[in-house]
Parts: sequence; C-alpha cells; structure tokens
Amino acid sequence: MRLATLQLGIRSLLLHKLRSFLTMLGTILGVGSVISMLAIGEGSKTEAVEQIKKLGAANIIIKSVKPTVKDTPTDESSTQTRARVLEYGLLYKDLEVLKATIPTIKHAVPIALVRRNAQNSRLRVKNARILGTTPEYLDIKSLKVRRGRFITDVDIQKTGNVAVLGAGAATKLFGYEDPINKPLLLGSTAVIVIGVLDTQASGKATAGAVERDDFNNDIYIPITAAQRRFGELTLVASTGSMSLEKTQLSEITLSVTDENLVSQTAAMAKKLLKASHPKNDDFEVQVPLELLQQAEREKRVWNLVLGSIAGISLLVGGVGIMNIMLATVTERTREIGIRRAIGAKRRDITIQFLIETVVLSTTGGLLGVIVGVAIAQAVSMGSDIQTIISWWPILMAFGISVAIGIIFGIYPARRAALMDPIEALRTE
Repeated sequence: MRLATLQLGIRSLLLHKLRSFLTMLGTILGVGSVISMLAIGEGSKTEAVEQIKKLGAANIIIKSVKPTVKDTPTDESSTQTRARVLEYGLLYKDLEVLKATIPTIKHAVPIALVRRNAQNSRLRVKNARILGTTPEYLDIKSLKVRRGRFITDVDIQKTGNVAVLGAGAATKLFGYEDPINKPLLLGSTAVIVIGVLDTQASGKATAGAVERDDFNNDIYIPITAAQRRFGELTLVASTGSMSLEKTQLSEITLSVTDENLVSQTAAMAKKLLKASHPKNDDFEVQVPLELLQQAEREKRVWNLVLGSIAGISLLVGGVGIMNIMLATVTERTREIGIRRAIGAKRRDITIQFLIETVVLSTTGGLLGVIVGVAIAQAVSMGSDIQTIISWWPILMAFGISVAIGIIFGIYPARRAALMDPIEALRTE
C-alpha cells in the first residue's frame, strides 16, 4: 500500500515536470549555497589559522617597533640637510636578561634584520632581506633544509662568512645552478652558500618590524656576522633630510617548555622589557597561541554567519514547496474526493501529499549537494581561494532540506485530508 502511494505521488509530480523542477529550485539553490559558502569560508579561515600555527603555539614573538617621532621645528630659510640617529628596539642585553630570568624559556632566538643587495655574477636581488640568527631558528620556525646545512654553533663562534638561502632566493640568484659552496656578495661582503631551505608556504609574514611578502626570498647568516659585518645603523633618506636608525635586534622569539605557560611567560617577558624600555613604545609582544584561539573563535562565528545567511534560502525553498502544494491541493480537489469515496482514509491522503513534498525536497537536496560541491570546486580551480568541503555541511544542508520539506508539507497534506468528500466531488 505504501509502495503504491509512493508510486502515485511520483507519478503526480511527473505529470508537471517543469512545475516540479521550479518547486525544487529553491531547495537546490539553498543547499548549494550552504555547502559552497561554508566551503569557501572554511578554506579561507583555515588558511589563516595554518599561517598562525606555523608561528608556533608554544612560541612568543617579541618585535622591535619604530616609535612615532615628531620632528622638531626647523628654520624654513635653512636648506642644510639634518642628520640624526634614532635608536630604538630590542637590545642584546634584553636577550640575555630574558634567558637568565625566565625559567620557562626553552630557547631564545635572536633575529637581526639587515637589508643589502645580494649578487651572484649578473644575477642580483636588490635590497634583499638578510636575517642574522642562531641554529635554533630552524626548529623554532619549523623550517627544513633541502640541500646542504643550516647555521651551526661553530659558525656563530667563528663569525663565519656563510649564508643559507631560502628557496626563492636560491632560484633568483643561481637559477638552475647548484648554489652549495658557491660565493655570494651581500653588499660588499663575500659569503659562501652552505645550504638551501625547502619551499615554505607563501603568504605575508613578519621579520622584525618589517612586513615581508614571501619568506622564501630570505637569506640567513650567523648573528655574529650580521653584527660585525653590517653593524646596527641604517641610513634612511627622505626629502630634505637624512636620518640614521640604530636597532640591535629586530626580533626575539621565545620557545616555552610548556604550552600551558605561554601566557604567563609572555607577561613576565613584557614586564622585564619595560625596565630597559620605559616608554614601552619600541617593542611589541605577540603570542601566536592567543592569536590562534582568537582565529578559531572567529572561524566558528564566520561559519555560523555564512550558514545562517545561506539557510535563509533553504527556508524560502520550503515556503515555495508549501505554496505549490497548496495550489496542487486546490487543483486536485475532485481527485481527493474520488479517492475518499472509494475508501481512502484521511491518513492515506496525508501520506500521499507528504510523500510528494518529501520527494521534492529530497531530490532538490541531492541536486543541491551536487551544485554546492561543483561551485566550491570551480571557485578553488578558478581563483587562489582555497575551499574545504567537509561532510558536516553536506549532511546538515541535506537533512535540513528534507526536514523543511516535511514541515512545510504537513499543512497542505492535512488540508487535503480534511476535505469533505461530498463537497470535493461536487467541485468542477
């Protein structure tokens, strides 16, 4: 009996194919928009979260920040170029104080950022980012060596004229040539290339107080070589003036022994640094763990907002189904009267119309899943936007579409079942 009712419901829908399709269209678009929007939102937020994770959940990043300096008034008749030295940022003694005072620190890695032209024969990188650091940098930043080796303690002790190239820097300076044990000019200083790093995920990151677009172009040298070969002064020229900036360290990255102690360690480090930086305006403390937790919260809120917006179209699809089914009930009044007259019960009429709405919503939901996945894949292939298709949005959207079909189909079905058979038979 139930199978016959199902076949009857499907047959009734097939008699009006275009109307049935247009009724399903709202559900198709609703399910497709839920899946595609959540896939795009999940992908974009996951990429941001992964970038933060690469900073290290157990790390604390302390950066030098150039303070805002108000220029003193000058005589407008004077055309002499002014020269001054602005000293700011982290100091080597800050590094020693942090290491000696805070017991929860596992590693304290200094970074001195220097900008010089890098040149190999005719190949040249202007204003290359050169990072003076220590061997622990490799592990604390989760980097991998593709060829050769990284900086060692011996290089630090001997102030070695050696350099390790990021994958992008190696390509720009040596092309397809193997750079290992080859000479390289950094400014006027000659160094020997001892290693090349693996390609890292692209994206904006920071080194010291300077934002960089692609850390694959970085060049790494021993911290002692950066200090002795390049010094701490940087010449900054602008219209009508020149200034010298002195910064010892661009960044200090702390690795904490226990992830649960990151926030407390960061607070202690900030308190210690205030002693040698009373104005507290030339450094900042970043805690990737806190940024990660904030990003995760924003990710959940973002998914909720996107899901709610897309869910509205599902609701509209349900209203469309109810509207069409009410019109169908009116059109089929005589059919309902005949079925009741030959013995059909109200329950049979209710089930028949519910089956029709469930078939519409289920078919629309399945087609919506296909449309949503296709849109997400097309966006991923046609742009740089990453999309992540999970099972839970698919199951959620499909389940809601079926539930909406049942909920919005109950009223038309009950209205059909409650018709007076005699009145229904009189309908022309």
